[in-house]
Amino acid sequence: MHPSKLKFVYLSLFCAYIFLLLPWSGFALKIKPDFMLLVLIFWLIRAPNLCNIGSAWFVGLFVDLATGGIFGQYALAYTITAFVAVSYQRRLVLFNGTQQLFYVLLLLLISQVILLILKTFSGAQFIGWAYFIPSITGVLLWFIAVTSGLNTGGRFRGK
Repeated sequence: MHPSKLKFVYLSLFCAYIFLLLPWSGFALKIKPDFMLLVLIFWLIRAPNLCNIGSAWFVGLFVDLATGGIFGQYALAYTITAFVAVSYQRRLVLFNGTQQLFYVLLLLLISQVILLILKTFSGAQFIGWAYFIPSITGVLLWFIAVTSGLNTGGRFRGK
């Protein structure tokens, strides 16, 4: 494991954590994607030797501390999502751009459904289908990142 690559992983996770801590309000709060999960998915797909399921659990604990919700909910959601991402990581190389976008959407939705189930068990009310809008904005952000040159290991060429 090359130390400079690991530092870049940490730096990107730190930047995503800063985006998480920004004071979002109004409409931006409703459409804000899960930046930490997007960065985790990128590194789980691109370099699973640098970022693994244990990293996802650890990052999830940091997100739990930052959001002030139920301790462990993001850790569980990120861990399960990371397991699915790593399980299909080798197949992603064969995916074209559209398939890759649907795969990332599926991963984001898995995380949100797990969080929704945990919040419902703790007594929260279902807030409607608008709860899943951040997954759509996350996929749009993924599309913008990939078409602007970010290499995720797939066959996405911006077409």
